[in-house]
Amino acid sequence: MGDEIDTSEFSESDVSRFRQRLTAETEYLSEMFTSEDFSSGGKSGIEIETCLVDDTYNPLCINDKFLKRLNDPLASAELAQFNVEINSSPRDLTGHFLNSTYVELTTMWRNFHEVAKEFDAKVLMIGILPTLDKNSLNLANLSKLERYRALNRETIRLRKGKPLKLDINGVEHLSIIHRNVMLEAAATSFQIHLMLDPKKAHLYYNAALKLSSAMLALTANSPFLFGKNIWSETRIPLFEQAVALGGFEGATFGPIRRVSFGSRFIQHSLMELFSSNLDHYPILLPVNYDSKISELKHLRLHNGTIWRWNRPIVGFDELGQAHLRLEHRVIAAGPTIVDTIANMAFYHGAIVGLAELSSNDYDELDFGHARDNFYKAAQFGLDATITTVNGTLCNIKTVLRDTLLPIAKLGLEKCNVAESDISEYLGVIEQRLANSTNGSQWQRSYQEKHQCDMHKLTKAYYERQQTGEPVHSWTI
Repeated sequence: MGDEIDTSEFSESDVSRFRQRLTAETEYLSEMFTSEDFSSGGKSGIEIETCLVDDTYNPLCINDKFLKRLNDPLASAELAQFNVEINSSPRDLTGHFLNSTYVELTTMWRNFHEVAKEFDAKVLMIGILPTLDKNSLNLANLSKLERYRALNRETIRLRKGKPLKLDINGVEHLSIIHRNVMLEAAATSFQIHLMLDPKKAHLYYNAALKLSSAMLALTANSPFLFGKNIWSETRIPLFEQAVALGGFEGATFGPIRRVSFGSRFIQHSLMELFSSNLDHYPILLPVNYDSKISELKHLRLHNGTIWRWNRPIVGFDELGQAHLRLEHRVIAAGPTIVDTIANMAFYHGAIVGLAELSSNDYDELDFGHARDNFYKAAQFGLDATITTVNGTLCNIKTVLRDTLLPIAKLGLEKCNVAESDISEYLGVIEQRLANSTNGSQWQRSYQEKHQCDMHKLTKAYYERQQTGEPVHSWTI
């Protein structure tokens, strides 16, 4: 979905041609898996979605002129005109890659703020902007890109004109009707990309599913939506309902959802997921390219319109060599750059440990429990009780501290990550667990103590974010 397209209107013949190309490219990709025609992996990169706000902390729709003034190829527009994305350079998963990513992001973040000041604006990293209201989520605020116009048009077409309904029960209950895809813009994420060895990619995908509940609990930063206190990570049900499209069985309203945790572990390779894309998901954006089959352009576009929380990706380097990546989409943006790198450190260490190291407590966790744990963690954060191996119930904070944190350290050591980086960034995770504080917990505690509205909460959050200090040290 990252590449721009030249039209937002399609015909039935466009859909037919696209399906032919998609089928051929899926067969070609299957042959690539058979011949193992991919690079060996080992690189990492990240994306952070941010919010532009005015002096009163309301969303500010200026991403077009903001990006022109910023003039940075690693920054791009997102769905709404008040969203901008930061991308890091890819790095080898070794040595001081964590600290070098921190330095790069800190420099970019400083540049973001300097440019924002020129427009009397501010920039925030947060899972859901607390001051956001339904009136801001209209098509007039859609970013000026054809792919987003097409996404909205085709989503509503596949839903046969039926409006989207948001219905989330949590601490409070939210139920609204919305008639475009702009609800999706309310959810801003931190996404980690990891390039994979094709021989081990299925192990990493399954490990990511098992790990996702812990990542949610550790990093939750989205308790409020439209002024209501809902889930610890409200971004999860919000996004799943914001693009509510199903698969071919029952088409629009079928049992296979376009945004989902997934339906099973994979057995042999990521090809199982790309085959599922062809077999189970209607074409959303039938853009027909004048391209070689080996470029996989139609397959990659189709995959970009299926939002698994852990999404497989086929990419190409500057020399045209194909590679496999896993995009971890679970984590909310923020609260600070230090927290972001700490989250990245924990994720990389834990997924390497779970996928590569023999015998750990997560080996026997079945898919059903992994999926249930994911939604429990989204709702209850660090207070969630999850199911571990043999059906044992355990507080997720205990699992993080006693099982996953040691695995993460071993995983980073296996990658020869610098000891100083491991100590610094996993130390942030240790303190977050010791203080039982993530971004969501801080937001809720601050709002409860001060009985303040969403604007005062966002102001307090922004002021603490500006210090750069990790969220576990923030005052209430």
